[in-house]
Amino acid sequence: MGAEPLLPTQEVGSLRKPFWLVEGARGGTMSPGALRELADNLDRAPFSETLSTPTLEQLKKGSAAGIPTDTVREVGSLFGLRFLEKAGLDLVYDGEMRRVEMYEYPVQHSTGFRFLGHVRSFDNKYYRKAACVDGVGLKNPYHLEEFSFVKEHAQRLPKVPVTGAYTLADWSWNEHYLRQQPGWKGPEQRRSAQREFVVDIARKIIRPTLKALVEKGARVIQIDEPAAGTHPLETALVVESFNESTQGIDAKFVMHICFSDYNSLFPGMFEAKNCRQFLLEFANRDVEGRDGYEDLALFEDMNDGREVGVGVVDIHRDNIETAELVHQRIMKAVKYLKDPTRVYVNPDCGLRTRSLDVSWQKLVRMVEGTELARKELT
Repeated sequence: MGAEPLLPTQEVGSLRKPFWLVEGARGGTMSPGALRELADNLDRAPFSETLSTPTLEQLKKGSAAGIPTDTVREVGSLFGLRFLEKAGLDLVYDGEMRRVEMYEYPVQHSTGFRFLGHVRSFDNKYYRKAACVDGVGLKNPYHLEEFSFVKEHAQRLPKVPVTGAYTLADWSWNEHYLRQQPGWKGPEQRRSAQREFVVDIARKIIRPTLKALVEKGARVIQIDEPAAGTHPLETALVVESFNESTQGIDAKFVMHICFSDYNSLFPGMFEAKNCRQFLLEFANRDVEGRDGYEDLALFEDMNDGREVGVGVVDIHRDNIETAELVHQRIMKAVKYLKDPTRVYVNPDCGLRTRSLDVSWQKLVRMVEGTELARKELT
C-alpha cells in the first residue's frame, strides 16, 4: 500500500449483498441460484487465499449448516474487499457487507432509542426506524471489527464509512429532546430540540466511535450525510455536527452528500473545517444539453482548495458508461477545479441499487477511464 496515485479511485457506498451471503448467514441449504452466484463471485473476486478451505468448500457444495454466522459474514466482507480491489480501486473497504443498514446498525449500538417498526427506503428495501425516547449515548464503539478485518486483509489503502450525526437524527423520531422544550412546541422549539439531538449524537456517539477507529489505525474516514441534501436550510446544523464529531481527532475526514442542488448547500458547507474532501454526484445530471459538472465552479469561485470526489458513473441506470465517457467527465472536473491533484474519482453514490454484475462493469470502466485521464495529464 503505497502513496495515492493521481486521480485516486474509490467507491462511496454499499454494494448489493449477494444471495449466497444472505442465505449463508441464515444457515442450512443454499439455493441453486445462490450457488451459481457464488461461483461467479469466486471468478470475479478471488479470495480463497485468505479463506479457510473447509469453509469455502462447504459453501460451494451448497450448505452453510454448522458454519458460524460471523464466519459467513467474514466471507462476505472479504468478497466485498476483493471485489473492489480486483476492479482496480485505490481506496477500498468491504462494501459494507457486514452491516444491516447504514441507519439501523449504528442505532443498534446506541442508547436512548427504541425501534418502532419498518419503513421503506427505496424499491423493496426497508429498515427499522427508531424514536429517541431518552438522552442518547453509546453502548460501544462500532465498525471496529469490520475495519480491523479490512485493514488486515487490504492490498490497497483502506478507508471506513460512518453514518453522520445529522442523518441519524433526521431519520429518527425526536421525542425526548422535544419533550424537554418548555411550553408550546412550535417551530422555534422544534428547531432547538433537533439541534440538541443532533449535537448530542455527534458528541456522545459519533466522536467516541471515530476516536476508537483511529486508535485501530483508521486514517481515512468517510462521514455519510445523505439527509443533508433534503433540508438545505439546515446546512449550518450539518456543519456543526460534522465539526463536533471530528473535533480533536487526527485523521483525514471526508463528507459524502447524496443527490442535491449543491447551490443550496454551498458555500455554507465550506464551514466544515475538518472536512478535507467532499464526495458529490455529477454523472446523474450530466445529460445531453447540460454540463453536469458546472457546479464545481463553486469551489473555484469561493477560492476553496479542498479535494472533491467526483461522481463519474450513474448508480441509477444499468447502462454501462464507456471508459471514454468517464475520461471526458474527469477532464471536465479538472477544468473546473484547475488542479488535478484535487480530483478523486468515484460513482455518484453507493452501487447497492445495481446488480453485482452491473456494478462490476461500471467500476472497471471507471478505472479504465481514469487511466486514460492520467495518461493525458502526465
